Amino acid sequence: MNTYLKENIKLLRKRRKRSQEEVAKSLSITRSAYNSYENGVAEPGINLLLKLSEFFQINLDKLVRVDLSALPESQISQLEKGMDLDLNGTRLRVLATTVNEENEENVELVPLKAKAGYTTGFADPEFIRVLPSFNMPFLSANRKYRAFQISGDSMPPVVDGALVTGEYVQDWNTIKNGNPYIIVTQDEGIVFKVVYNHIYQDGSLLLCSTNTAYEPYPVKISEVLEVWKFVNYINPKFMEPKSQDMDDIGPALRVIQREVGMIKEKVKSIEEKL
Repeated sequence: MNTYLKENIKLLRKRRKRSQEEVAKSLSITRSAYNSYENGVAEPGINLLLKLSEFFQINLDKLVRVDLSALPESQISQLEKGMDLDLNGTRLRVLATTVNEENEENVELVPLKAKAGYTTGFADPEFIRVLPSFNMPFLSANRKYRAFQISGDSMPPVVDGALVTGEYVQDWNTIKNGNPYIIVTQDEGIVFKVVYNHIYQDGSLLLCSTNTAYEPYPVKISEVLEVWKFVNYINPKFMEPKSQDMDDIGPALRVIQREVGMIKEKVKSIEEKL
């Protein structure tokens, strides 16, 4: 059977700075027996596999089938803490949320000052509970929404400091090409981008900006923590147009549509090269 077991247990043992003798003693086997598993000379039975999974605190399926050395440090660390990470975008996810006095789900707000902590606290009910929250009665009561304060100038007409509301996406395979999403990753944190779904092709998402000064870039689905589909946004700085400027709104919108069209063509050319 072709697995990553021998490489994984060797990697995990060294990360814990344990000798083969120490691990073998914890598993109640001889050092030579354990050495044969690390070298691939022999394969452990199911009972010992379960002991290895328990000892290293790694899900058995991932211990055997996933090349842990190919994962970023942040993911290996989470796996060692017992978190069963999703590496293909299909796992059922449990979302921490809050409700109001009528037992209706709130729309929690993740302000700029909370963005750094969100990547570690997104699944912690205590962290989510202290976030500011409000209600949007015009949104569906059957779906979950969250608002994020966005920084930067990569997604006009959404400006720096804008509040972007997203609908929680349970199955990442449903991400539709060319639509805007809020993507939460361990390394980059919270980003708002136009997304192209390449999960089936190479296990990634292609993230694009509406500001053409920013180049599209891929992110591995294994690095993604959450996905939220764009619903609406509130810009903090809105200049009320003068009456004589109202006729300019239509042409401005058409310019934005043309820019989005140019981005789609650029992404299409990138996809053809993949």
